[in-house]
Amino acid sequence: MTKVTYIDAAGASRTVDAQIGSTVMETALRNSVPGIEAECGGACACATCHVYVDPKWTEVVGKPSQMEEDMLDFAFEVRPTSRLSCQIKVVPALDGLVVTTPAKQG
Repeated sequence: MTKVTYIDAAGASRTVDAQIGSTVMETALRNSVPGIEAECGGACACATCHVYVDPKWTEVVGKPSQMEEDMLDFAFEVRPTSRLSCQIKVVPALDGLVVTTPAKQG
């Protein structure tokens, strides 16, 4: 298992086990992590699973696709490290990944 840490807008942290092959969004939903609504269920058709990837992890996570960038236009308070958690696949290299949820989802 890979560990992912979710930090909410108030600074509360929760580290959970993530199954390889799932997404950061699916992992959040399975573990009742607050701040990730995922209204489209992971289809990259909304921006309600928006997260900020910790700057130490941006190179490992990679850049968003053009489709993801288009959906991020609907997110609140987009930053250079913004990603949709439904588009981040859990792989062994992401063990220890840290993401922060925004105060408000799109």
